[in-house]
This record gives sequence, structure tokens and C-alpha cells, in this order.
Amino acid sequence: MYVAYKGHSVVLFAPVAALLAVLLTDPTLVAPMYLGVFMDKMVNFVKLYFPVFMLGAVFGKVIELSGYSKSIVSSVVGAIGHERAMLAIVVVCAILTYGGVSLFVVVFAVYPFAAELFRQTHIPKRLIPGTIALGAFTFTMDSLPGTPQIQNIIPTSFFQTSTWAAPWLGVVGAIFIFIVGMLYLNWQRRRAEATGEDYGINLANEPEPFSHEKLPNPILAITPLFLVGILNYVFTQLVPVLYGTKYELTMTGIGAKPVPFEVPKVAAIWAVEAALLMGILFVVITAWGPIREKFAEGAKSAVAGSLLAAMNTASEYGFGGVIAALPGFLVVADALRAIPNPLINEAVTVTALAGITGSASGGMSIALATMATHFIEVANAAGIPLEVLHRVASMASGGMDTLPHNGAVITLLAVTGLTHMQSYKDIFAITVIKTSAVFVVIAFYYLTGIY
Repeated sequence: MYVAYKGHSVVLFAPVAALLAVLLTDPTLVAPMYLGVFMDKMVNFVKLYFPVFMLGAVFGKVIELSGYSKSIVSSVVGAIGHERAMLAIVVVCAILTYGGVSLFVVVFAVYPFAAELFRQTHIPKRLIPGTIALGAFTFTMDSLPGTPQIQNIIPTSFFQTSTWAAPWLGVVGAIFIFIVGMLYLNWQRRRAEATGEDYGINLANEPEPFSHEKLPNPILAITPLFLVGILNYVFTQLVPVLYGTKYELTMTGIGAKPVPFEVPKVAAIWAVEAALLMGILFVVITAWGPIREKFAEGAKSAVAGSLLAAMNTASEYGFGGVIAALPGFLVVADALRAIPNPLINEAVTVTALAGITGSASGGMSIALATMATHFIEVANAAGIPLEVLHRVASMASGGMDTLPHNGAVITLLAVTGLTHMQSYKDIFAITVIKTSAVFVVIAFYYLTGIY
């Protein structure tokens, strides 16, 4: 966390930090853990998710070069006014993530017009990460019932529930996060205005200015964003129909071996990749004139940025895998069992392990894999429905996972060209609000019995 906060390379220091813990545990395990756990987890992450990072970055770049981002910004400012600029970004992020678009893709896609909007409305750029985090990393990620994000899907296999588990608790938590989060962001904006702070100068990774005088039609400009969300849902339903639950790739070349796929594990990834390809194609076809001259250089910079973002996140994934394999991790997990209340026990355990691993999905997976049976037994004894366990676990996973070493945080800051020193304070504030919402939901359940 310290080196990430100071702006050093996570690709370099994630294995150093992980292997230092291994060295202090058993020096003979350093090399095997590096190759067998860290690199294995890292490579698997890149294999699964790098295409999503790359296509998401290219999609965001063509949205930027086409002038679509500036058109959307101008329309939003005209429709809702300067005072609601942050609200516009939060709402767009929420629509995309609730529609099933990957959190990482949302960062790439939304940043270009977030930068335009903040520049036009004189809001400091340093507030962009906190604003995107509220819209993409909080209530639509794991609170609202039915959200297709992985954080809401993982508990279903442990508690035999659906993604619509405990809908009222999810809505209550989402409303709390949204209202308090917006109050915080607007408070920060007013503080900046009072001191005369503007968007900023000499900033990194600024989107290309759109040089064409006539802006695209705003309905046409926003169409690719909704197109990706809709097609993502369509392909999510279509992939299992086309490939079944198990698919084996067979080739006839010399030495070729069959490659098996467990389709449910990759269906969501294939779906979002196909949707992004269609979104990119739509923008290229409808705006080839404006983007033609800068497409080659723009695509190169997008791919380079996505490679760095993917490697940063993959390094954190490998780090989490090593830490979870150490005996000290089990000591922490066992100590958390001492918390008496079942829902608070689950919430604290999941958010603590997510914080340690720097991953919401990773921390929750580990917590439920090791303690789900215990949670279920205690909940049954207390008469607590398993749907409530699902919603609490899902919401808690997205709390303290957003510490400085979290892959999404690092990606968000890298894409926006900002540092932890400049913008992490606001991301952390949103994290605190998000974590508090879990206990608000627990209190609501105990007071009303509604879930």
C-alpha cells in the first residue's frame, strides 16, 4: 500500500511485497511460490482479462477521437446545468455497470467525457476518480438487486440464492451510498470553488481536444454506450446457448490437443468482448471522418495504456493469491470468527479479507470458501434468511477492497493520469461511505425484518 500510494510501479513491488511475506514464513518457498502461485495467478488474469482491458481502452479512445464525448458533455451541461456535472458522471457510470459493462471498461469509456465535462464546468480534475468510483464501484456493483457484476454473482453458489437476493436491503443500501456519496463530492467541489481551484494545468493523460467545429448529434454520440450495455446482455444469454455448459476446441494440426472450456466461467468475458467489438465498429463506421487521421496513434496509446493497467491489476491478483496461501492469512480468518453477531461477523470478515487481498471478488471468494458453512449454521440458528447473508457479503466485499493497492483503484488513477497523492483521499472517502452502508443495511434488517 505504501509504495502504491507513493506512485511506484505495482508490477515491480507487488511480487516483492508478497515474496517478502513468504521469506519471513519459509525462505525455501520463495521460488516455488513466485512461479507456482504469483506468476500462475498473474498469467491467468492476463489470459482472461487483457482483451477486455484492451478493447475497453480502444472503445474509450474512439469515443474520444470521434467527438462523441464532447457532444455528450455539451448536451448534459445544457440539460441539467453546471451544478449537476458530477451527478451526470455518476448516473452514466451507474447505467453502464448495472447494464453489465465491466467496471474497468466503464473507467476507459467514461473518462474522456468526464474530463471534458469537468474542464468545461471548472471542477478540479482530481475529483474525477472519486466521482467515477461512486458511480461504478459502489451501489451498482454489489448493492442493487439483479446487478450482473461478479461481486453479486459469487454468493449465489455458496448460499443457493439468486442475484436478486434481499432486494429491499440492496435498494436501501444503494440509496444511502448514492445520497451520502453525492453530498461528499459536492462538498469537495464547493471547497475547491471557495479557494479558486480550477480544473488544473500540466496534467497527464488528457484526452485529445476535438478540433471539428460541428459536434455529433448527442443521441448518436450516446448510442454506442447503450449499445455495449444492451449487446453485453444479449451475448451473455446467447453464449451458453451456442456453446453449452462445456465446449472443447479440437484442431487437426500436428501435436494439437483438445482445449476444453467451462463456458459458465468465460461466458460473461466473451460477451463483453463481443459487445465492445460491436461498439468500436459502430463508432468507426459512424464517425470515420473525424477519427481517421488520429486512429493509428490513438489506438497505439490506448493499447499501451491498457497493457499497463492490465499488468498492474494482474500483479495485484498474484499478490492476493500469495497472501491467501500463507498460514498467517488463516490466523486472521480464524480470529474474525470470534465476532458474535452473524451478520456483523460476515460483513467484517468479508471486507477485511477483501482489503488484505486488494480484491472484492478475491476476498469474498476466500472468505466464503473458508467460512460459508459457519455463516449458514449461525444464521440458521438465529433465523436469518440466506438471502440476507448474500446481500451483506456482496456489499461488504466492495468496501475495504479499495485500499491503495486495489487493482481497480490503480487502473482508475492510471487511466485518468492522476496519482494516489492527488486523488486517493476521495476514493477512500467513498470507500468509507460504502463500508458504512453495510451496517446501515444490517440495522435496517434488525429494526424492520424487511429484506
